[in-house]
Amino acid sequence: MNDAQISFIGAGNMARSLVGGLVADGWNPGRIRVADPDPVALDAMRGIAPVETTPDSVAAVAGSDVLVLAVKPQVMHAVATDLAAAVREQQPLVVSVAAGVREADLRRWLGDEPAIVRCMPNTPALVQSGATALYANPFVSESRRDLAESVLRAVGLTLWIDDEGLLDAVTALSGSGPAYFFLVIEALQEGGEQLGLSAGVARLLALQTAFGAAKMALESPDDAATLRQRVTSPGGTTERALRVLEDGDLRGLFARALAAARDRSRELADQLGTD
Repeated sequence: MNDAQISFIGAGNMARSLVGGLVADGWNPGRIRVADPDPVALDAMRGIAPVETTPDSVAAVAGSDVLVLAVKPQVMHAVATDLAAAVREQQPLVVSVAAGVREADLRRWLGDEPAIVRCMPNTPALVQSGATALYANPFVSESRRDLAESVLRAVGLTLWIDDEGLLDAVTALSGSGPAYFFLVIEALQEGGEQLGLSAGVARLLALQTAFGAAKMALESPDDAATLRQRVTSPGGTTERALRVLEDGDLRGLFARALAAARDRSRELADQLGTD
């Protein structure tokens, strides 16, 4: 499968992380092409792997089996319109990693009946630890689903959803989720400093604790609630701390935060699809 010709439109952070992950996963860099009008971005891409680069996005479509649209959502309409004729002629699998751009709008801009996989990766893809949800339109064959999954799996976990509308919930949970955990780490560090720890010690303890807890949860067959109960001794320090968090309605706060993120994702998709 790594013999497929894959072309990226856009050479930003997400494209660089995907290219780096693909090459590390054994993909032939000679079968990867990247288009971007910014020569600095293309130089940075060539520093990751010896891939073909070009400032011409239309030319990049030629001969492509997979076309990854890795541009900002605000410019997707213009990019898709420019590429429409080439996509109709070449008929590659189109993979969009742009948040908030719905499949129906992308299909309308490209014209005809393109095979489209819409993805919602998150920023830990930059360190090959991402979480990506994928949605395929009806024109995507099973073999092309496998191809799209192989591309995104190079930078972390992948899973499929059958309802595109759920990508707004994915955006709220895993798309925006890294920021929530960064905030928790920041709060733990600040709390440790208020208890007398130095900034350096508090930071390292908070980071390693977050990493260790995530690793335990990933490697354990038990759910998070069971793991929490196991480290909470009756009458102990952890139980008292958790009582403060529960009294502060931490669960409700997260539920409201995710709902707000989901609603904003829908609003942005409505705005982007008006073109």
